Amino acid sequence: MVKEPAGVERRWLLVYPDAYEVGQPNQGVQILYEVLNERPAVAAERGYAPWPDMEALQREHAIPFFSLESHLPMAAFDVVGFSLSAEVGATNVLTCLDLGGVPLRAVDRSEGDPLVLAGGHAAFNPEPLAPFFDVVVAGDGEEFVLELDDLLARAQQHGWSRQALLERVARLEGAYVPALYEPVYEEAVVTGESLPRLRATRPRRSDLPERIPKRTVADLDAWPYPKRQLVPLTETVHERYAVEIFRGCTRGCRFCQAGMITRPVRERSKATIEAMVADGLASTGLEEVGLLSLSSADHSEIRGLCGDLADAYDGTKTSLSLPSTRVDAFNVELAEELSRGGRRSGLTFAPEAGTERMRAVINKHASEADMLRTAEAAYASGWRHLKLYFMIGLPTETDDDVLGIAELGLKVAAIGRQHGRKHKVTVSVGGFVPKAHTPFQWCAQDPPEEIRRKLTLLRQRVSAERNLTVRAHDPEPGLVEGLLARGDRRVADVVERAWSLGARLDGWAEHFDLGAWQRACEELGIDPAWFTQRPRDVDEALPWDHLDSGLDRDWLRDDYEDALAGRELDDCRWGSCYDCGVCLGLDLDHELAAGHGASLRASPG
Repeated sequence: MVKEPAGVERRWLLVYPDAYEVGQPNQGVQILYEVLNERPAVAAERGYAPWPDMEALQREHAIPFFSLESHLPMAAFDVVGFSLSAEVGATNVLTCLDLGGVPLRAVDRSEGDPLVLAGGHAAFNPEPLAPFFDVVVAGDGEEFVLELDDLLARAQQHGWSRQALLERVARLEGAYVPALYEPVYEEAVVTGESLPRLRATRPRRSDLPERIPKRTVADLDAWPYPKRQLVPLTETVHERYAVEIFRGCTRGCRFCQAGMITRPVRERSKATIEAMVADGLASTGLEEVGLLSLSSADHSEIRGLCGDLADAYDGTKTSLSLPSTRVDAFNVELAEELSRGGRRSGLTFAPEAGTERMRAVINKHASEADMLRTAEAAYASGWRHLKLYFMIGLPTETDDDVLGIAELGLKVAAIGRQHGRKHKVTVSVGGFVPKAHTPFQWCAQDPPEEIRRKLTLLRQRVSAERNLTVRAHDPEPGLVEGLLARGDRRVADVVERAWSLGARLDGWAEHFDLGAWQRACEELGIDPAWFTQRPRDVDEALPWDHLDSGLDRDWLRDDYEDALAGRELDDCRWGSCYDCGVCLGLDLDHELAAGHGASLRASPG
């Protein structure tokens, strides 16, 4: 949407800090873009991180970072909002700001500079980037951006200073203004450690909350966005009309930050989803629909929804899909329903771990028997390629658990051979990075050399199986991801120094430069292993403790102890409440599970 710049009162630049082909499909940016542009007085435009050769040309010819729609320079906008979906986009944020002529650090910005905002899953530990942002929003953004825009309108009307505006923004639910909070460190270094531990992150003023509650949109039917999804200008990683069918997840996978921080589950109704699909296809001309969520098969109306959509688009060029993350035959049935008469190439499942013991530790409710039954159902239904996702480096993992990944992959490949020699299995493996606001937030991360050793074990075990392919991520970027995911505000200096040494597009193998990060850490006296490979004491202050994801810290600690003991918890949507803290104050009626607290502290939830 292009609005005449002179015809609006406030301008927002929404930036996805990665290449266009990755960032364009991002649904968060698309939703906020549309929500803001529905206001006549507002123009929201988009921006993406330039590829290094483009950055070089812009610097050579003094071309600032500009918006996609109107090619306006970043400095012409009132707000620059960054969507942080992954930690490894940190240096790209600095590239965009520097190219845009906006001071990197909030403390150096003047009255005429844009307000620099961040949100997204990776913002749930904002501290490694805190000095670079004026505001960080924790949680859902739909309502927040409109409330912030209202404040901007009042600031323009009354002539508020930048400081006066920020002080009012800090009172919005979900708003964290880093300049109004300060980290406090212990006075002494614990024996055997390289840095003083964090004591707390505290507000500088008594009228600010100690912990900032996340923002939650309760009724997704009231926010049926995107209504008119943006069609890409060139090839992107996903070219589909994406409909978020529900938000949140209560399966309780202990490694999954997204599942933890997006609770509680909020479903869109079947009628709303069907209307969004119809309107989206008509307005975009796209031929694929993705029914998205963290576990789409868990939607309470999923069978009827898939059946109705399959009926509606049967015989057309429209294809329908949903992420097949749950390991059971029901997902195969849904995929079969959505692909009536179409070509069946591949299905994706995420067992995450190779042994029953390890899946109990991570609370992944999927047995080997489930996976093998699912594989049999998939191959028998005409699917020829199964992709299985696993992690290595999980807490308590042994070599037997790593080899269990190989054994499970080999058993699935054997089932495939029974249905034809061309049936294949791809085992994709990534290194585990403990994340904030999860039961594993206290865990140590495996160093890259240990991840490589485990990958060698895995590859050697499956080397003779021609129908099985192992794909693995380079473990070295995981070191930087861990530093950014688990660091405190002292890491911001490392980010800026690594960027000045040339770190760019760290999520891309061809551009990742571990040397720049190592040199930055060495110059600043920061040991990455202290942040990544050191287990945290359960009573230790964590860099993200001042952001309240809704999860009770004691519950997270108890679930961590359950993990170490190999105890699983059921999904609370279909059983008892475990008192995680998210639903307190919400009008929900759950029975508290035995052994997890005597009573709820507020209304049932």
